[in-house]
Amino acid sequence: MHDRWRRAEAPAREALGDLPGLVCFSHLRWGFVWQRPQHLLSRLARLLPVYVVEEPVFAEGAPELRVAIDGDITLLTPQLPAGMQRSWGFNAVTNPLIRDLTTTFFADRALLRGARPWTGPGPITWYYTPMAFGAEPVDLDPGLIIFDAMDELASFRGAPAELRSREAALMASADLVFTGGPSLYEARRDRHPSVHCFPSGVESAHFAQAARGGSVPADLAVHPQPVLGFYGVLDERLDLDLLAAVADTRPDWTIALVGPVVKIDPADLPQRPNIIYYGKQDYKDLPRFLTGFDVALLPFAQNEATRFISPTKTLEYLAGGKPVVATSIPDVVSLYGEVVRFADEPAAFITAIEAILAELPAERARRLAAAAA
Repeated sequence: MHDRWRRAEAPAREALGDLPGLVCFSHLRWGFVWQRPQHLLSRLARLLPVYVVEEPVFAEGAPELRVAIDGDITLLTPQLPAGMQRSWGFNAVTNPLIRDLTTTFFADRALLRGARPWTGPGPITWYYTPMAFGAEPVDLDPGLIIFDAMDELASFRGAPAELRSREAALMASADLVFTGGPSLYEARRDRHPSVHCFPSGVESAHFAQAARGGSVPADLAVHPQPVLGFYGVLDERLDLDLLAAVADTRPDWTIALVGPVVKIDPADLPQRPNIIYYGKQDYKDLPRFLTGFDVALLPFAQNEATRFISPTKTLEYLAGGKPVVATSIPDVVSLYGEVVRFADEPAAFITAIEAILAELPAERARRLAAAAA
């Protein structure tokens, strides 16, 4: 735990002391890539009970609620009949069943209105997807409703058509709206009286392991240097043509891509002798991969899915002491423009990488000092 969090925890605990818990509805599974929801909720769970309601899974049999414990977090995963699988996620079809399952769970724990052994406010409800608005338990009577807009979900591939209308309904009921970066804030600041720009942070000590050097995964260490690396979800937000062009132009460079493939056909990923895919890796192992990167990449495409993104990994790369080359994503430019190099076309992207690889010791020292600041 960071000192800053220790200093903040005592007053935060006092401020939250009257609240009986937090119920979060998330479109991201807890066991997926460790990111903003896991960082925030695992810390809040030190202060009050936290329940995370995931999107449903589908299996034969009657609806039931799977309950699991991960550290201080209680995970609730609705299991719905296999015949409903076409209605994936939170939506008008699945939400009533999810509501019934969670109502029973929270009633058994005396957290619903009329059964509580206290007279104060109900739990916080915290939403990462507007599609879950309406899936909350009957009579939960939340003491605070929070919408944490970490992404512009309506712009993602396969987004439900009703997502924007569900967001409008959620924002009309929410007490607080957080946004994951400046672009999302600007898009929502006039749509609610209490919108707050809340960019993601970084566990700096965790990623600083890469700056100190250390062991590199054996299957990465065997490839030729320099190694250009990216970790994160491999989806429609990546500029696959850019990566292929860099690989073709500089076959002596190794491009390491670490992360799960989501929403795109793996067959669409560029296949080159010098592009290596490592699949999903545990959060605890990311500093080891970062140690092996000579240059860290943010090779995002310029499309609707990336217009509002604010990649957490930017700070992680910088905390690991790595130089960063990115395409000109607005939030990266506005937040980290002084310490990141930008290029959008293959030739310029390669030139930016070459400039980093050729930097003199004094230049490197200045870059590291700026990144640390």
